[in-house]
Amino acid sequence: MTVDDSSFTNLKGMIMMSVTLKAMKREDHAKSATKKLRKSGQVPSVVYGKEKESKSIAVDGMELMKTVRDEGKNAIISLNIEGEAPVNVMLHEYQTDKLKGQVIHADFFVLNMEQEMDTAVPVRLIGEPENGVVQQPLFEVQVRAKPTDIPSEITIDISTHSIGDIVSVAEIPKSAAYQVLEDEDTVIASILAPNTNADMEGTEETSAEPEFTGEAQTDANAD
Repeated sequence: MTVDDSSFTNLKGMIMMSVTLKAMKREDHAKSATKKLRKSGQVPSVVYGKEKESKSIAVDGMELMKTVRDEGKNAIISLNIEGEAPVNVMLHEYQTDKLKGQVIHADFFVLNMEQEMDTAVPVRLIGEPENGVVQQPLFEVQVRAKPTDIPSEITIDISTHSIGDIVSVAEIPKSAAYQVLEDEDTVIASILAPNTNADMEGTEETSAEPEFTGEAQTDANAD
């Protein structure tokens, strides 16, 4: 399936843009120093890349969380490390405190803007099916693209689907900007009849419709 000019324009509008994030160098790796950083709102981090020396840095936790929330995990970040020229990076992994919900460690990968890379991109279903209940087991797909061509999300219109239909990777609009690496037969979602267990003998209760957030979190090892 191909997209028309208007659809392609919409897709291009979702391509990742660069955002700025300030960082300071981190020299002291003692646990006491790391704890002090986190208490002050800073996130101990590492920036690295192919043929690039790994550096220990710290970034503002609130600014990092805002970037992830507003721009997505695949946003191109112009990382401004004190005393150095800005470098384009992408958030590779991050770890959060499960009780407080705060980011406590992050890894940034230095980008080669002319080289394609593989990354996971969120899939969002838009519209409502003609009937039935949507069950979505897959919320991300792997794509290959240059950093500036990675979409913030991929949308699929399911308004023409009905009970018994399956939404597969094959329905993702084709784009010259990126390549979807998943098998086309991979199921993204299914349209099911509501209360499918209601008619089963011996069943006294029906299962509630599951809730799906579509959010994925990648953990990294903290210092």
